[in-house]
Amino acid sequence: MKKGDERMATRRQEIEADVPDGSGNNFLRALHPADTRLLEPHLKPWSGENGVVLYEPGDTVEWVYFPCGPSLISFMVVLDDGLAVETALVGREGAVGGIVSQGRLPAYARAEVQFPGQFLRMRTSELEQAKLRSMTLRHLFARYADCVMAQVFQAVACNAAHTIEQRTAKWLLSAMQRTGDHEVPLTQEALANMMGVGRSYISRILQKLKARGFLQTKRGRLCVTDTVALEGLACGCNYAVRRHFEEVLSGVYPTEEESNAVREMEST
Repeated sequence: MKKGDERMATRRQEIEADVPDGSGNNFLRALHPADTRLLEPHLKPWSGENGVVLYEPGDTVEWVYFPCGPSLISFMVVLDDGLAVETALVGREGAVGGIVSQGRLPAYARAEVQFPGQFLRMRTSELEQAKLRSMTLRHLFARYADCVMAQVFQAVACNAAHTIEQRTAKWLLSAMQRTGDHEVPLTQEALANMMGVGRSYISRILQKLKARGFLQTKRGRLCVTDTVALEGLACGCNYAVRRHFEEVLSGVYPTEEESNAVREMEST
């Protein structure tokens, strides 16, 4: 085996040691083998805790993050009064940071770890160099950017047309689809901020859902107890986004079966 191949094999083993097989990033798995070889030497394991801010609006985006397993990142638009409203949730189906930019441009929205866990990351400059070397890599990131835009478009329509109750159910289901976990580490205050409503308002919504047996509230966590009922309450925005993912990047959007397998692996 050549020295370069030996280094690549060693690097792959290091990544797999930090991110077990079957709990990685679906977007990276969709890469052409030649593109995987371009990125692998630059991917570094990174652990993110809940609430860690990756960058604020105006910050130079120097790192690209790939959530692995149940890890989640939220894009939050910060308003004049300091309120931060979520516009997109990113799990192992994608990446955050420098997706379409040609270089390290300033961030428009806050990127914050919403569900803690393992990530892979690489410098934006290294990703741009890899894109210059591969047309297929550029095309894949462009298709993913289209999917992110679709998610943002759907969020705008959802916020305008659907009730807070429907949106709350939609968000919980979206998190569960990506994590495979019925418990979401989220406070009522954080959920209210993401929805762009007052804490007392979201508290009343959650109390109604509790009374109907849809969920339970724990300290700093929301636990879904009736997924089927919650699906009946939620709007169809999650499914619209998933359909677009399947058309543009088939097999990348997390399935419930895959998410459950990830959680089972992490619990063993």
